[in-house]
Amino acid sequence: MQWEKLKPPEPDDPMCCCECDLDQYGCCCDCEDLDEAFTRWLRDRPSKGGSCQSPVLGAIIDRMEISLIPALLLLPLLLRVAALHLLLGVTILTALPGMVLWYYYATHRKKKRTLFFLTLSLYSLFYMYYLFITEILPRGNVSQLQVCAVTTGVILTLVSLIQTKRGPGFVTPCLHVAHSHSQEAEKDSTHLNGCIQSAAATGIKNALTTKLSSCPVCKIMRPPRAGHCRTCGSCVQRLDHHCVWINSCVGQANHRSFLLSLSVFVVTSLYGISLVLSSLCPRQYLMTALLYCPGVYTQSSSALCFTCAWYSSIVTGGLFYMWLVQVVNISLNVTEREAQLALRNKTGQRRLGGLVISTGQFSRGFCQNWAEFLTMAYAPVSPRYSLTDLV
Repeated sequence: MQWEKLKPPEPDDPMCCCECDLDQYGCCCDCEDLDEAFTRWLRDRPSKGGSCQSPVLGAIIDRMEISLIPALLLLPLLLRVAALHLLLGVTILTALPGMVLWYYYATHRKKKRTLFFLTLSLYSLFYMYYLFITEILPRGNVSQLQVCAVTTGVILTLVSLIQTKRGPGFVTPCLHVAHSHSQEAEKDSTHLNGCIQSAAATGIKNALTTKLSSCPVCKIMRPPRAGHCRTCGSCVQRLDHHCVWINSCVGQANHRSFLLSLSVFVVTSLYGISLVLSSLCPRQYLMTALLYCPGVYTQSSSALCFTCAWYSSIVTGGLFYMWLVQVVNISLNVTEREAQLALRNKTGQRRLGGLVISTGQFSRGFCQNWAEFLTMAYAPVSPRYSLTDLV
């Protein structure tokens, strides 16, 4: 039927260019070969067989994203233009998210993995910190202890981000080998005096077979709650989602550091914004200084800092929503991937301004869910059987 073509693919299904909504003709193609040939045609580069270029130089050129340079140059320019007048600031800051998304789709849409959002976020972080040191600190309204607190927050954000980038915990064939040994050990332990009850044997067999599932793309066995990421091209243990802001998946190995990065960044950003507003508008309350700060546009430096405070507030608001989604999912012991599947299967509901609330078989209470998350000691999905259950 026609509606089946518009059905969104499952998270584990590989997505071809023929399945995209943009392709109306349903052509049959090999995406990798087509993209590689089209890239060589655009760059007027020879094929791999007849290339005399150094492999190291070719790898560097392929990994460079030159289209990032105009975005990094335009961001300070747009902020300075927005600082000229209140109406310009409202117009530019309102249109800035749309401009960023348009530029991303125009230059990086065909790339599976890109450093666009990660580079833009790090550049914004360092640029805001640079303005804080060069413009706010000389005013004398910020103490050295407050500067140290902001600097510590920036450093902790970078450290936790580096820890997050170390890897989400990819599924390897070694897990299947280890699981085979555990299966043999559990099967041997079920024999009691040379006999096994039929009902207990059937239950153990079902429990063992539900622990691992096969990935149709990677052709390997993976543990429960693992998923295949089309962007990374690998299976990830307890896959939550693929985050474009860190250019990596969020899985069992880096989920805690990812939440720590979000928490430290949001707290540091809110604290920095409060220091900037208290320095620019000392006679205003912090809750109203962002909306009304008289005399802030009399000087270019104060207007620029005020505009950057608004820019930081917009970014912080988006990341705070992301943090809220993570907190709700962890409290219910559900991943973002499982929440989206629950919404697709109509077993979940959208609550709290768009959050997907889904309570499945993994939730064991608020305290136990957080204890499992902080220790990464998740209880097994299938029930375990002991010798006493066989008697």
